[in-house]
Amino acid sequence: MTPADKAHAEDRPQLVVRHKAILTIAIMTAMVMQVLDTTVANVALPRMQSSLGATQESISWVLTSYILATAVMIPLAGWLSSRFGTRNLLLVSLVMFVGASALCGLAANLTSMVLFRVAQGVGGAFLAPLAQTIMLDINKPSDQAKAMSIYGMGIMVGPIIGPMLGGYLTENLDWRWVFFINVPIGVACISTLWFLLPHPPRIARRIDIWGWGLAAVAVSTLQLLLDRGQTVDWFSATESWIYLGLTISAFWMLGVHTFTSRNPIFSRDLLKDRNFVAGMFFMLITGLVMMAVMALLPLMMQTIYGYPVIDSGEIMASRGIGMLITMALAGRIIRRVDARMLVAFGFMIVAFTLWEMTGWTVEMGAGPIIRTGFIQGLGMGFIFLPLNVISFTTLPPILRTEASALINLSRNIGSSVGIAAVTVLLARSVQINHSDLSEKLTPANLPMDPSQLGAYGRLGDVGITMLDNIVNQQAIMIAYINDFKFMMIVCLLALPALFLVQKPQRPREGEHVEAMME
Repeated sequence: MTPADKAHAEDRPQLVVRHKAILTIAIMTAMVMQVLDTTVANVALPRMQSSLGATQESISWVLTSYILATAVMIPLAGWLSSRFGTRNLLLVSLVMFVGASALCGLAANLTSMVLFRVAQGVGGAFLAPLAQTIMLDINKPSDQAKAMSIYGMGIMVGPIIGPMLGGYLTENLDWRWVFFINVPIGVACISTLWFLLPHPPRIARRIDIWGWGLAAVAVSTLQLLLDRGQTVDWFSATESWIYLGLTISAFWMLGVHTFTSRNPIFSRDLLKDRNFVAGMFFMLITGLVMMAVMALLPLMMQTIYGYPVIDSGEIMASRGIGMLITMALAGRIIRRVDARMLVAFGFMIVAFTLWEMTGWTVEMGAGPIIRTGFIQGLGMGFIFLPLNVISFTTLPPILRTEASALINLSRNIGSSVGIAAVTVLLARSVQINHSDLSEKLTPANLPMDPSQLGAYGRLGDVGITMLDNIVNQQAIMIAYINDFKFMMIVCLLALPALFLVQKPQRPREGEHVEAMME
């Protein structure tokens, strides 16, 4: 048999399925549901707060509990998939996620809502890594780039349409429909997967309880530090120092345990693969930049430009359109272009758009936001698929679920770190900018002495308020510009790490990736 014949014979999917297109739709729909639920509830929080009788501080646990549960459970994805089978774990996760969604919609108080959100997070934790594993398994190696394009569209576009969908449901129906909408969609997915998804082989593995416990403590305390930091004024509170100490200690002990244990929760082969480790790093940076932008823009459009929630979501849709275009093209381009070059090109596009955003002003219309968002989406689309090629090409199929779990965990951690970083920078910048701008308000650059406005009674008070609002608006705008500069610098500083990545193989039609290895 010639090498070409051998490569063609090996170009087979790991898992042969019937009606692959229908199965792909069901898998992707299930995964997108989970991704949406990380953001779709955000805009409904004010309505939930009044309905559940919660305070402004305590209502944040509706979001924090879901993220914590997901972060704690993701490290178990590889072991549970090996022990109980990918099909069984996916179906059980979906049933738990859909059931918990229904209970969240029926919640009568904050305590029950938080408990149901924890259950929803536990069920949803495995959906993204299992979806990625199945998409790789049911497609032959020469089609896996296209499969990752489809997967990437769901991962990247989900956070964009989440706030818009949540705003529409909250305004036109009720905040409870943010959760109820998962039920009919989830039941359809469960039924489809039950009939079409076969049983892949299982591999007996012992669970590393000690490793999972350390991973759970590390990611949960990090998440608590990032979520609670702003509320307790960061490291002026003992609570933050406790979280930081536990996070550093747990991550250090987990690293030592992973490289010394006989049966670590994460395979050492993953952490010895230079491309996979690089993929985790760049996925963390991608999550940091993408989710930070997604967190900043809706707030900016509502506070500075006065757009309603639904309108701001529609304006941001241009970013999703850009992602869809380039991710659809990337599956073909990557056959001819080095994946590292595509990642570098994508990061440079994103950095360029962030630089453009530093020139935004309070008087501009929606045009620059739409145009910049579209170009930024194009750049993001060039990043995600090549990153998956870099991360997974050199890994054996048996490690895919573990690898996917770590990649998703890296993206989630990056998202949390990014949102916390830009939130802190925004708050501090607003205070500093407001003080600096106020000092420049003197009779020399104003029609009159602002200190004399109080002599005009109520009319003077109105003038002082209007003047303060103008100063505050400018201070907030400068703070957003500082955040955009920060993210631009992060993108540019990440680029040199691409020199540490080995050149990945380029998938071609009819050729198995392993057959092209040198």
